[in-house]
Amino acid sequence: MIPFNKPFIIGKELKYIEEAVKSGKISGDGIFTKKCQEFFQNRYSFSKVLLTTSCTDALEMAAILCDIKEGDEVIVPSYTFVSSANAFALRGAKLVFADSCSDNPNVDPEEIDRLITDKTKVIVPVHYAGVACDMEAIMSLAEKYNLFVVEDAAQAIDSYYTFSDGTKKALGSIGHFGSFSFHETKNIIAGEGGMLVINDERFFERAEIIREKGTNRSAFFRGEVNKYGWVDIGSSFLPSEIISAFLYGQLEHLEEIQARRIAIWDRYYDGLKYLAEEGFLQLPLIPDYASNNAHMFYMVCRSYEERTALIQFMKEQDIHPVFHYLSLNKSDYFLKDNMEVDIINSDYFTDCLLRLPFYYDLNEEQIDKIVNEIKEFYKIESNFS
Repeated sequence: MIPFNKPFIIGKELKYIEEAVKSGKISGDGIFTKKCQEFFQNRYSFSKVLLTTSCTDALEMAAILCDIKEGDEVIVPSYTFVSSANAFALRGAKLVFADSCSDNPNVDPEEIDRLITDKTKVIVPVHYAGVACDMEAIMSLAEKYNLFVVEDAAQAIDSYYTFSDGTKKALGSIGHFGSFSFHETKNIIAGEGGMLVINDERFFERAEIIREKGTNRSAFFRGEVNKYGWVDIGSSFLPSEIISAFLYGQLEHLEEIQARRIAIWDRYYDGLKYLAEEGFLQLPLIPDYASNNAHMFYMVCRSYEERTALIQFMKEQDIHPVFHYLSLNKSDYFLKDNMEVDIINSDYFTDCLLRLPFYYDLNEEQIDKIVNEIKEFYKIESNFS
């Protein structure tokens, strides 16, 4: 069987977990948490990094830092995971869903512009498949209307955006905040785990307080105050040292992991290019301003029925591709208080996008089998078309 995902160990993850336990501290903000945070700050020039228990928690921290109040409007892609929206719904925001681009699942800046009102407070671009949204256009809108930008970079570690002047910046470092995931389906994994990047120094101190249950505990441990107490709202957003130790073992092999993933992505693309050229499917688009971190490989079928048939065909060959998000504008939760509306491109990707198995240990023989079975499916389909 070829599963959709498979967690992996590449280096000293287990050794570092043992070291963390033997150190006598496995709660948050120990030696491995600090090492991970320093790694990210140094490699990607992030202004400030705080590890969290998940990307969801990082987004919830960002919503608090943006001071979201009841009735504030937050523009979120319809085609995204629920956490992108839920973090702001929890603060009482009105969610305004924006459509994807017609040729890729990322949010369309023109749609964002159309949806901005005097109640809009935050834009949440989601870098789908680790490929950058058009951040130059989005930041221009944010500056024009004085809005916060929270980058949902859950899938976008080690991915970049190139501005029109040639400046290249890591995703997550462009908006006011960036959020990342180290879930077992991501490039760099820790089982669970996430990270909040704070790019605006106005929020450095408060971010630490929110992460530490609303206390100034971090300042106390640095000797900046002689006691700590409850000074703000917050929650327990710190990951344990077990998570951070595993994560650091992966970070030491980041370049090796990325090279392997890019090789897998390229083999898929080369193998399926012919079917795309013949019009059977669409392959991922990488805009000129974006890099490719090979987070996933997806294809877009011609219809919901075709995708359903392909998934069933592949499962019969012991291969397990999966579809992805259901448009949030069609979700049961949203429709409790809102009328159903069509968001055309998002609904299209909901119905037609298919993700292929993708993980570090996927080998060339398995990739070729997946590609050949997809070709066989379309060979059969073309006989009936």
